[in-house]
Amino acid sequence: MNGKNGKWLRRAAIFAALSLPLFGQLALAERVKDVAAVQGVRNNQLIGYGLVVGLDNTGDQTTQTPFTTQSLGNMLSQMGINLSADQAQKLQLKNVAAVMLTAALPPFSRPGQEIDVTVSSLGNAKSLRGGTLLMTPLKGADGQVYAVAQGNVLVGGVGASSGNSRVTVNHLAAGRIPGGATVERAVPTPVGQGGYVYYELAESDFGNAQAVVDTINKAMGAGTAQALDGRRIAVRAPDEPSARVAFLGRVDNLDVPRQAAVAKVVINPRTGSVVMNQRVTIEACAVAHGNLSVTVEGAQPRLAQPANIQVKQEGEGDSLINVKAGANLADVVKALNALGANPLDLLAILQAMKSAGALRAELEVI
Repeated sequence: MNGKNGKWLRRAAIFAALSLPLFGQLALAERVKDVAAVQGVRNNQLIGYGLVVGLDNTGDQTTQTPFTTQSLGNMLSQMGINLSADQAQKLQLKNVAAVMLTAALPPFSRPGQEIDVTVSSLGNAKSLRGGTLLMTPLKGADGQVYAVAQGNVLVGGVGASSGNSRVTVNHLAAGRIPGGATVERAVPTPVGQGGYVYYELAESDFGNAQAVVDTINKAMGAGTAQALDGRRIAVRAPDEPSARVAFLGRVDNLDVPRQAAVAKVVINPRTGSVVMNQRVTIEACAVAHGNLSVTVEGAQPRLAQPANIQVKQEGEGDSLINVKAGANLADVVKALNALGANPLDLLAILQAMKSAGALRAELEVI
């Protein structure tokens, strides 16, 4: 290696060493727009009722879904085709299905823009594949029409049947129409009041609120932002619309130091899922639940001093499961799963540990 190459390598090594702290800091930073949102800038939910036609004998059985026949009769009467009540009840059109439509109206939407629509069967239709949604108004919570939907329904599944046998891949009773609704009415979306724009954190946290305030004041000037509580932040913004948009664009992309996550355990007893973050720990405790017995021996406050977890089930004799890792919740859940503990056992044990003060985390059941 010549002297020139050696000097270049030494410079590169020094640059890399100096850059590591900076890269680590950026990796632990989040943008303001990732942790907070401008108050009032949100989606508005829309809903509607309509008919899907053109199905291949997979529509509603009108004898069991009378509202489909009634809706079809009302639609035909608006087009000048009048059917008596007896004639409407005798209709057996298996290529028609009653559906519910849902959509989200994005903020700042204007008339003429297109939004996606989700179409879901309301009756007993076997499949919406190949169907066409007829013109359907979409209403908001105030009962006003904000969009009109129509178009071909896209279903991501397929099915086939013969006699009493039937094979279905994915779900056929719901589909989607990309850009299937046209906005007809705008929803006013004010951005701020009285010279201030208000940001709302995704989660209430005084530390995060102060971190966002410090970041904005450092970049935009002292006194620009102030925390009103643990969730809401008032930011002084320009009054002129174009200047306010540019200002908010800069604020949204400011990097906020990531705060330490709250220790939390999330349990879904329906699926048996247990999810926890790395800050979850437990204190020394002993647990007995039904025919399960769990003992956690606390570790001494010394480095490299592991804790010991022993699990014993009635009828197993001296069969024990020893976990040599630190005494954290992941080891307890792993040991319980090894014994075949069901989700209800896990839920009951974790709740009892939380009540006893041994579980150092928030417990959330979804």
